[in-house]
Amino acid sequence: MAFKWKDSLTTGNTVIDNQHKELVDAANELLKACSEGKGREEIVKTGRFLLNYTKKHFGDEEKLQMKSNYPDYNNHKKLHEFFVQEVKNLVSDLETQGPNVALVGRINNLISGWFFSHISREDVKVAAHVKSNS
Repeated sequence: MAFKWKDSLTTGNTVIDNQHKELVDAANELLKACSEGKGREEIVKTGRFLLNYTKKHFGDEEKLQMKSNYPDYNNHKKLHEFFVQEVKNLVSDLETQGPNVALVGRINNLISGWFFSHISREDVKVAAHVKSNS
């Protein structure tokens, strides 16, 4: 199953939207590697990329929020911390267990459930706030 970008996920902030699309691409690469039975090393490498990119993206988003005095910054940061921890756990499990159906399911749930929901509910508010304050 590949994740597809939907226009409803667009925040209107080009930097954030492009980074979100890259994260979706990274998640798709991880799923593809798992489904093709790639070696554990490649799958873990892809998982680590997803983790590192997530940290970078959230850091960029949080800087933007601080710069624009986003009123819900602390809560938004906690949501990011939760996601990063979930990806860390996933990568750790990939390292120890290798790819399996349960982990692929967790990847799907994390991206389709948490990440897309976060974009459509939280990031659109951030983008609107940034736009109204620039």
